[in-house]
Amino acid sequence: MYSEWRSLHLVIQSDQGHTSVLHSYPESVGREVANAVVRPLGQALGTSSVAGSESLLKTDKEVKWTMEVICYGLTLPLDGETVKYCVDVYTDWIMALVLPKDSIPLPIIKEPNLYVQSILKHLQNLFVPRQEQGSSQIRLCLQVLRAIQKLARESSIMARETWEVLLLFLLQINDILLAPPTVQGGIAENLAEKLIGVLFEVWLLACTRCFPTPPYWKTAKEMVANWRHHPAVVEQWSKVICALTSRLLRFTYGPSFPPFKVPDEDANLIPPEMDNECIAQTWFRFLHMLSNPVDLSNPAVISSTPKFQEQFLNVSGMPQELSQYPCLKHLPQIFFRAMRGISCLVDAFLGISRPRSDSAPPTPVNRLSMPQSAAVNTTPPHNRRHRAVTVNKATMKTSTVTTAHTSKVQHQASSTSPLSSPNQTSSEPRPLPAPRRPKVNSILNLFGSWLFDAAFVHCKLHNGINRDNSMTASFIQILLSYKSSIATQASMEFRRKGSQMSTDTMVSNPVFDASEFPDNYEAGRAEACGTLCRIFCSKKTGEEILPAYLSRFYMLLIQGLQINDYVCHPVLASVILNSPPLFCCDLKGIDVVVPYFISALETILPDRELSKFKSYVNPTELRRSSINILLSLLPLPHHFGTVRSEVVLEGKFSNDDSSSYDKPITFLSLKLRLVNILIGALQTETDPNNTQMILGAMLNIVQDSALLEAIGCQMEMGGGENNLKSHSRTNSGISSASGGSTEPTTPDSERPAQALLRDYDVALGYILALNTDSAAGLLIRSIHLVTQRLNSQWRQDMSISLAALELLSGLAKSRTQTQGIVPLSFKVSFPTSISLVVREL
Repeated sequence: MYSEWRSLHLVIQSDQGHTSVLHSYPESVGREVANAVVRPLGQALGTSSVAGSESLLKTDKEVKWTMEVICYGLTLPLDGETVKYCVDVYTDWIMALVLPKDSIPLPIIKEPNLYVQSILKHLQNLFVPRQEQGSSQIRLCLQVLRAIQKLARESSIMARETWEVLLLFLLQINDILLAPPTVQGGIAENLAEKLIGVLFEVWLLACTRCFPTPPYWKTAKEMVANWRHHPAVVEQWSKVICALTSRLLRFTYGPSFPPFKVPDEDANLIPPEMDNECIAQTWFRFLHMLSNPVDLSNPAVISSTPKFQEQFLNVSGMPQELSQYPCLKHLPQIFFRAMRGISCLVDAFLGISRPRSDSAPPTPVNRLSMPQSAAVNTTPPHNRRHRAVTVNKATMKTSTVTTAHTSKVQHQASSTSPLSSPNQTSSEPRPLPAPRRPKVNSILNLFGSWLFDAAFVHCKLHNGINRDNSMTASFIQILLSYKSSIATQASMEFRRKGSQMSTDTMVSNPVFDASEFPDNYEAGRAEACGTLCRIFCSKKTGEEILPAYLSRFYMLLIQGLQINDYVCHPVLASVILNSPPLFCCDLKGIDVVVPYFISALETILPDRELSKFKSYVNPTELRRSSINILLSLLPLPHHFGTVRSEVVLEGKFSNDDSSSYDKPITFLSLKLRLVNILIGALQTETDPNNTQMILGAMLNIVQDSALLEAIGCQMEMGGGENNLKSHSRTNSGISSASGGSTEPTTPDSERPAQALLRDYDVALGYILALNTDSAAGLLIRSIHLVTQRLNSQWRQDMSISLAALELLSGLAKSRTQTQGIVPLSFKVSFPTSISLVVREL
């Protein structure tokens, strides 16, 4: 951005304004002179505030000579009071630009800008680390920094030259302390937060009073890149850029756009008088002041700065191993914090940001002790206007209120997560993206390069594939050919008229505690992957996304959803948590990644404990997001049928060289895997909300399978359009006929229980011989599993029991190819289940 401008780095290094004439004399001479001259000035300063005495210095010559002595005094050891007196005098004199006092010499009051510029250069000597690093130097440095803050905030007569000297002074002292490798317990570690905080605050004030020229911005960017091994640098940068973003959104998108709320302490960093044009210019420059945050995941880059190489050269002149740099052990946490800051910016532009109690990194939270979302008494979305269940008034009130608009409420409830911020509970719904949000391409133009690079940090792609343009180009061609193949074949298939998949709400971003991954960069990578998923899920209807972005995103999904030996559980959880509406956004070529999502769901949903995930993510929220994704995948086999994917991708970007995925697959062949996931999820699910979602999905897939099989049979028999319409009416769920000519005519009350059980066993044995993913197979499996659970685990939960009974009611109206088997199954299961549930109620 500043390639045409020169940096001031060499100017700072060559400036000798911090040297004194006394440096030419022996050390003993300079010490004696400094002690003799500075002591009366410091003592007089201590009494002037009480007695109101004037300064001892009257002329310009006296002031300049004294300043040479003070400049040398600031370099002395801290064993006496000389350095303290020097600091007291200079912090008092620089206030001439704020409010002149009697203790300040008259020449300084007359020309405060000229003298303050020299004083600032002299004060650099105080920040040079001493051998006896202790609390004294830290206390004096803090005194100077507080005086600088007051000077920048309150001075109204500071000239542009003084502002520039002040900025260079802050850059210089930060570089002196923060550029070298951090020493445990040293002055840099104790002052890092205050140093970088004062620099950024004064820089923002300078942007309002006299906007810095490009050389200053370029110099700051170069120097900040040398300080990134300090956590405070990334933390303070995140505070400033979030505060600027909050102001930027106000005038960019208007008052109707969801506000990006930041803590008052951070918001106060932005001067109120900063106009909109200045906000925009400052925001963009501060965004890039940290350089590429992905560098934080590469210790070799961070340790290649001049100060690192200078301090850690051994006798042979070769740099030591990276293990000799203790401060580099904090890079995983710093990398995560940088990606967390970018994630907050993305959420702000999407209009889904959350207020936070502070802007510090998320407080480590015991995920197992976090509150669970309250149970909502919802039921599967099946003919709610015909439901008639007699319960007590309290139950009816709760059930009626919560079942209204079930899909909308349930989607909102399923999208909550306690992991987005410390003060957000799981009962709070995640807001939808703002209607006036920017386009996906616009957001990716700003943050895409960083996010994609961070998402592939330390990934080993298959057969040496790297993150280069050729790989992206080939992947684009794959996607385009795949989409064309799907469109051509699907036009020859019979498509159902209306399986509508409503867009789910955005799932909140999982905040992984980076301290749980001290030796790797999985937390930051997971943050980037989740952010990219939310960006692509925010696509508007009809919006076009650049193929280059789509291709890299699909590569990200394929890499992140691996379940082999190279599985990364934080990344896998982050993708799942942030992708529930992904298959509802009409992304071009998104069906390519269906097998990978199925493999991930096969790992998550049948696992009751989720022991590998629960240490850093809420298992209930992870399962809920997985169920939402499963709901969006279930219609695909029915919709596309026998359409074959001519693009073979599964296994191609994994590390498994023995992958056997070498044949195109049909969507219909995925149906059995989806059904098995659904059945397995119901067997292991314990959350009421999640269970009811699964029950609704079971009813839908049975009805869809029965309808499509009936349509296929009628089309083969040449039944024509009339038969098709007639069959559609009988399967709409309104008809009360549930049997056929093979239904036994003997009343159930007259048949022995043993006979019913024997017939039921015969039915199960018969159905095992059928295709397990056929309508009849799905029906019997559903009946068997639901009634079994009703008789055991669900007896104490009224909401699940009512939902299960409504599911059985809907299944009883389904017409399948085994009309004699279905009623026989219900004659044993339905009465027994109802009696047990009613007994509990």
